[in-house]
Amino acid sequence: MIYNTRWGRVLSLVLLTAFGFALAGSSPAEDDAPRLVGIVNINTATPEQLELLPGIGEARANAVVAIRKQRGGFKSIEELTEVKGIGPAALERLRPFVSTEGKTTAQLK
Repeated sequence: MIYNTRWGRVLSLVLLTAFGFALAGSSPAEDDAPRLVGIVNINTATPEQLELLPGIGEARANAVVAIRKQRGGFKSIEELTEVKGIGPAALERLRPFVSTEGKTTAQLK
């Protein structure tokens, strides 16, 4: 049996620890991480405001602004997939925090 060897016991301990963390959910460090609250209007937001969005850094924020200027604004949130690096999965992460109208109210809390 695998438990009869030293490495088997180590492997078992590692797997049990990993399983325990998976069941526990988020770590305390994640609970202290800033969370985005509010909405970013992708048609009026500054690059700095766009960078508040999950997965959006300086390059993608500038790309959003460039495409926005090129086409005169976004008609729908789905058009964000035309920005390099924003695919369907990224769009789903962004969806709760973006809008094409209204005031940008996003802030990290």
